[in-house]
Amino acid sequence: MPSRSVEREAFVKSFILFFGSLSLLLSILFYTIYKRELVNLDSSLFAQMRICSFDLKCPKFKIDFEESGSKELYTLKRGADGVYSLFPIGGSSRYLLKIVYPSKSYRADTAEIRKEVAAEFLLAEAILLILSILFSLYSINPLRQALKLTREFVRDILHDFNTPLSIIRLNVKMLEKECPKSSKSSRIEEAVDTLLRLQANLRDYLGGHELQSEVFRLDTLVAKRVSLIQKGYPDIEFITNLDPIEVKSSKDALNRIVDNVVTNAAKYNKKGGRVSVVLDAVAKRLMIEDTGIGIKNPEKIFERFYKEHDRGMGIGLHIVKKLCDQTSIDVEVESEKYKGSRFIFDLGKVTVG
Repeated sequence: MPSRSVEREAFVKSFILFFGSLSLLLSILFYTIYKRELVNLDSSLFAQMRICSFDLKCPKFKIDFEESGSKELYTLKRGADGVYSLFPIGGSSRYLLKIVYPSKSYRADTAEIRKEVAAEFLLAEAILLILSILFSLYSINPLRQALKLTREFVRDILHDFNTPLSIIRLNVKMLEKECPKSSKSSRIEEAVDTLLRLQANLRDYLGGHELQSEVFRLDTLVAKRVSLIQKGYPDIEFITNLDPIEVKSSKDALNRIVDNVVTNAAKYNKKGGRVSVVLDAVAKRLMIEDTGIGIKNPEKIFERFYKEHDRGMGIGLHIVKKLCDQTSIDVEVESEKYKGSRFIFDLGKVTVG
């Protein structure tokens, strides 16, 4: 259902924002802790070296001597053999006492610090992950309630549409009997059909119903839908070339696919333009082509709510793609701005025979 995808998208975005931002702060915090632990290690080693310089009872350190020269005393330094510090020797101005903490031992200590900090970091991340999920679920709850109310409201409205539309259709039939040659009744019936198509799109968007497969002649269905749609666009030339094809699929789904695409081809065409509908039995494909204004971003037209014009709600072609996926029909779009568009439907998986 569309609301499920909206909720899922809201949850994912909330989770990424909350978990990502706090994980970044947590990483900075634990990196700072790690650097501080290294400083504490160096301070501890230096303090032990100072004590060692007095009694030389320090088996974990190596004792050596260096010529004094102008070397800096009482400072922890790093060398090839490890970290060390130089101290003066009482009664000797030529040599300095060098106390060294071996590189192997120092690397082991730093590795242990990294291991402890990493373990604490992973524990904090696990807690943060749980909190992020709970926070995201809590944050989308108002959205879930709003979507539920909106969905129920739209369903009620769609249900209430049935009665006035039925009354309009009944009166149109009576009007046709009284005035058989009146063009007004046909225009009213076309408007009713348009409302019914919009109703079907909205119902499908809200969750629709399970599609039922049956065997039928697709060319007959296409011819009927095109004949109905072209009445509403007298300035557009409709050309059909329909090979007889029998398919096993959902007639309701194919109805809506053809209605949406052919209606768009006429609606966004230019005055005096052309809509061509070709059903090829050999290639097993349906092609709907127009000479209209074209599509700027063909790769986006099946996205929900995407539209390049003020007209429409941006769900018609999204529903077309959804119905194609449900009926195993592949669809491709070719378009050039200001020259027209072509929709190609591969019927290979649904054609009978």
